[in-house]
This record gives sequence, C-alpha cells and structure tokens, in this order.
Amino acid sequence: MTPCFVIRVDLFSLEIEVSYMSQLLVSPFRFCLAMLLLASLLISPAVVRAAENAAYEKAVQNAVNYLTNQGQAADGTFSSNTGIGVTAICTLGLLEHGRTPLDPAVKKGLAALEKHVKEDGGIYLEGTRHRNYETCLCLLTFVAANNDGQYDKLIANANKFLKGLQWDDSEGKSEDDAFYGGAGYGGHSRPDMSNTTFLMEALRESGTSADDPAMQKALLFVSRCQNLESPHNQFEFAPKNPDGGFYYTVAAGGTSQAGQTENGGLRSYGSMTYAGLKSMIYAGVDKDDQRVKAAVAWLGKNYDTEQNPGMGDTGLYYYYHTVAKALEAYGEDEFVTADGKKHDWRKEFTDELISRQQENGSWVNEKAERWMEGDPNLVTGYCLLALAHLQKDAD
Repeated sequence: MTPCFVIRVDLFSLEIEVSYMSQLLVSPFRFCLAMLLLASLLISPAVVRAAENAAYEKAVQNAVNYLTNQGQAADGTFSSNTGIGVTAICTLGLLEHGRTPLDPAVKKGLAALEKHVKEDGGIYLEGTRHRNYETCLCLLTFVAANNDGQYDKLIANANKFLKGLQWDDSEGKSEDDAFYGGAGYGGHSRPDMSNTTFLMEALRESGTSADDPAMQKALLFVSRCQNLESPHNQFEFAPKNPDGGFYYTVAAGGTSQAGQTENGGLRSYGSMTYAGLKSMIYAGVDKDDQRVKAAVAWLGKNYDTEQNPGMGDTGLYYYYHTVAKALEAYGEDEFVTADGKKHDWRKEFTDELISRQQENGSWVNEKAERWMEGDPNLVTGYCLLALAHLQKDAD
C-alpha cells in the first residue's frame, strides 16, 4: 500500500495534525520529507499571518454580533442609563470596523445621538455634568460617519463648543494657572488629563490643526501633568517624582489615581502616560522633544499587556484602547523596552485582547468594575476601538 500523508491545519488554534497509512511501509526518507513539510508549515509566515487574521476577524465579528444583537436597545442606545457616552463609543466601534451610516445598528445609534444635539453646538444629555466627555465622543462618531458631508455643520458647531469649554483667559485663568488649557467633564469642573486628551483627539479628528491655539493651550496643561521638570512645567509635583510618566491632573491641588509617593509626589500610571504621549503627538510635539522621550522611557520600563501599570486591573480596558491609539500615533512598528527587547506591540496587545473575550463576543472587566468597566457594552466598545487601531497600518 502506498503511504498517504494527510496534513490538517487549524488556522484558529494553529494545530497541525499529520496522519499516514501503512506506517510500517513508510521509509525513513519519506518520513523525513513529511517532517520537513510539517516544519515548513509551522514556520511559514503566510500560515501564521493567515491564522492571526482569521482570529482577529472572528473576534471582531463576534463583538459586532454581540453589540448589535444583545447590547443595543430598540431606540438605538447602548447602556442609556449611563448617559450617551457608551452609545457613542459602541457606534464608533461599529463604524471603525466597516459598518456604514446605512447599517441598521449604526443608523439607529446615530439617530439616538442626534436627539441630543444642542443649540450651543454641544452633544450631551440634558442636565449632565459630562458635557465635554459626551460631546467629544459624539463628535468622533459623527466625524467617522460623515461620508457625504451630511454632518459638516454639526461637526463645526461641536468643535466650536468644545473650544469654549477649555479653561483659558475667557474663564478668568491666566497662563500660569494650573487649570489653563485643560478640560473637565463640563460646566466649571476642574480639568483632568482624560477629558483633555479626549478634547484634543476630538478637535484633531474634526479638522483642528496641531498649531491651533486650542491645541497648544491643551498641550500646556498636558505637559504640566507629566512628572518632568521642563520649561513647560514648573509646578511642584514633577521634582518630587521625576520619572517622566503622567498622572491625572495638576489642577486643584493635584491628583493621581495611582496615589502619592511618600514625599507628596503624584504617581505616574500607564493609561495616563499613553494618553499624554498621544496628546503630545497630536499637538505636533516630535520624538526628539524631552517630554516625548521621557514618556517613552517610562513606558519602556513599564510595558505591560496584562495590566494597567500602576493601577493593576483598574481602568484596564480604557488602558488598552489608549495604548492602541498612542502607539499608532507614535508610529513605530516595534516598541523597544528598557531591557532592549523589541516588541511587536500590535500582535502582543491583539493576542491579549482576543484571549480575554467572553464566549458571547463581549468583553468585561470582571476584576475591577470602577469607571463603568463592569458594563460589557462600554468595554466591548473600547475593545473594538483598540482592535481597529492595532490593525491599522499593520501590513
């Protein structure tokens, strides 16, 4: 009987099975040929790449199915009890993965958001304390959906509204004030890094240039939330913990969600440091600037795919989506850590996200529900955004 080799390749698990007939009749030569073929399949970049792409597409499709079949309410909203931010994040996540404004789920999501467009240009729930946050997320969503210019006016008005929320001279704050250039949730709440970086991203995506005064004011606030003494930051916290990372806010006495050092410094942590990095790049700061170098150095010492450095599981999925945007903006295919190791960050973070996906296609932070990460709609939206930015320019 002639030996017959059958090789089965499972692209999702990368399992390869070799079976053959008439085992006793297989010559050592033919056996070696079979093993060489098997080895070539195991190391073939094309096979590995195909498996990675298949796993990626499967994860995305399962997430999209979850949001459209289980996450979205009949009125087009997602987790409407929390405001309209989650609806914007989930709708944007669908748009980032090829759904169009004509897609039923996207169409309903956009219609739900449009109901909250205000005369002042903002897009927010009546009575909310999160006007900046909600308007930023909605603006990003409408920019992504603006295929035919149908949202041009809405986008321009929202852009103008956001600039008006910034703390500056019109709010009675001079340039040497810790509030200057930042944005808070809305109203007159103190500014913070998270809201300011959302502001900068929304302004950028809606057409504001890096050298626009609003972007440069925001950059000043961001620079002051870095643990780095520089001509841009002469506040008291940096010399107490000069590690180059970022914390939550320099304003109102200073706050870090990661706590304080023994001498009263503000601890740096991962999500804010990646947020600081992407915001500096959005504002035109180049890689040779000491602020960028210091941030990258901190991240090189604290590179982690499994936890939010300095915060553990808290804010983990916010961290993942911020990492993806920041490293995409940084523009290097490999991220070199402090030990000199080169990381294929796109693959490493993609693999980590896929490994955390629930059977129903969603993601949820089971260990730390703070900042709403116990909501699978929000977290699945974060993950779709992260996966979109991890995949961009990967080829």
